[in-house]
Amino acid sequence: MLVRTVLGLGAVIGVAWTIGQARGSRSTAQFDACGDTPAISWQPATPTQGALFRVRVAGVRTNAQLSGVVAGEPLHFLADSTGGSQQSLAPVRIDGPDTLRIVVRCSVGEATDSLIAVIPTGSGNYPVERLRVAPAFGRPPDPATAARIERETERAVEVATRAHTTPSLWEGPFVFPRDARITSGFGGGREYNGAITSRHMGTDFAGATGATVRATNRGVVRIVDAFYYGGNVVYIDHGVGLSSAYLHLSEQLVAAGDTVQRGQIIGRVGATGRVTGPHLHFIVRYGSVTVDPLSLFAIAGDSSGTRR
Repeated sequence: MLVRTVLGLGAVIGVAWTIGQARGSRSTAQFDACGDTPAISWQPATPTQGALFRVRVAGVRTNAQLSGVVAGEPLHFLADSTGGSQQSLAPVRIDGPDTLRIVVRCSVGEATDSLIAVIPTGSGNYPVERLRVAPAFGRPPDPATAARIERETERAVEVATRAHTTPSLWEGPFVFPRDARITSGFGGGREYNGAITSRHMGTDFAGATGATVRATNRGVVRIVDAFYYGGNVVYIDHGVGLSSAYLHLSEQLVAAGDTVQRGQIIGRVGATGRVTGPHLHFIVRYGSVTVDPLSLFAIAGDSSGTRR
């Protein structure tokens, strides 16, 4: 197996950084599965911690099968619209380091070739409330409730990780689940004694009880249920690692197993679960990594800037 590694950064081309892979020593008889001039690029130039970004590979052999890993999550490469390269979404963990390793593997028959790049990541600058006294915790749940919460968490994680085994289902740009103002953004935390004790791992959209909620894109509904914290929930698997969740609904208008379309009304805003008032709590995950939903719209949303 040939491994080509880049430890530094490449030159800026538009908003993406591109690296032509440096070659290791090899004999002329050694087969190069990636081809003679492979290159990795990514967008944006400095992916943000807690966000999605794009990885693009160009110049590889037309018969090469691509796979890869970023932040411990598999990459799923699809041909882009030009047909000259392949690309995948990729996540950055909110608590990740200031550099990120991209590994792309090319396979042709039994031959494999790896391309490796190390890229910078940027802080999400998520707001943090610094507490002078210990945060107040509610009374811990009784054993039965704690067991229920654990089961519901496991189900949500299973949907997120299962999305890696689902083929791409989405069609066209992703749309906002509501045409409404954002009342609480992703990533905000509470800090006590220098440690983040909790974070808001979703985006809240305003809405009165009964207001419509739309699927962000085409996918298969995996969960329709009532959760202890999330209230009435809908979880959708969009494939190739991507899933979304819609919490605190007053009404669910789909069933598990349904295939829903982009923009389809799947429920109505509510105040179910552990909330203080009606709103939609919207979650996006790539595999097991929860990311800022706005980063999905930034790289795979409607380029016109409209929400629908």
